[in-house]
Amino acid sequence: MDLNLTGKTAIVLASSSGLGKAIATELAKEGANVMLTSRSKDKLETAKKEILETATGKVEYTVADITDVDSIKNLVDITRSTFGPISILVNNAGGPPAGTFEDFDDIAWQKAFDLTLMSYIRTIREVLPDLKVNGGHILNNASSSIKQPIDGLTLSNVFRMGISGLSKSLSQELATDRILVNTIGAGRIETDRLLQLDSAKANKQGKTPQEITAGMLQNIPFGRYGKPEEFAKVAVFLVSGANTYLTGQSLLVDGGMVKAF
Repeated sequence: MDLNLTGKTAIVLASSSGLGKAIATELAKEGANVMLTSRSKDKLETAKKEILETATGKVEYTVADITDVDSIKNLVDITRSTFGPISILVNNAGGPPAGTFEDFDDIAWQKAFDLTLMSYIRTIREVLPDLKVNGGHILNNASSSIKQPIDGLTLSNVFRMGISGLSKSLSQELATDRILVNTIGAGRIETDRLLQLDSAKANKQGKTPQEITAGMLQNIPFGRYGKPEEFAKVAVFLVSGANTYLTGQSLLVDGGMVKAF
């Protein structure tokens, strides 16, 4: 299948590691020109070198804080001047702190809002002028919690649902501009973030991380955690030229873990 990504300009937020880096890697393999971004120049430099090992498209990076309005505007401006008009936006952000409702004050709620939801809104706003010219794709990365809340991740549960609502609303509003907007959610994908959550849960319950993992695997029909590249390949299809009609959907890549429809 021709994904029709050669020469397309893509921004992938939070792409120096984890799922963001995996998506950027697969996009670059398929010929897209990809702008990486995170707050760490060192991590971005390393990610760029590693992605270029298999890339057929170009890869550059811009240091940016996605909770800062001016930083987002700068990121988009640099991407345009480097690669040309933007065709693809993959919104992605690290998860807010774990905890239950009573663990968080107003400051924590505001920080989670700015990181997990407002960063997506602001970046979409900045790239829309490009997308409205020739159409394009917006993919908002969320979590399996858009279908089934995750214990101990109250902040994430709340704002990931907001991402799903944002995508659905935009898919209706932007369809006449030939802009497809979807949400993707990860189940138990083996990233540093997942390993940190498992370790934190193990410490809280007086168990080993291996025991936590074993318990989690009992809820996954596939019997294993997913790989970042497995998640990324689904994401890349959703933002590719091969996807010309699927929009307004929330798709989980979870090995069958979530039982909700």
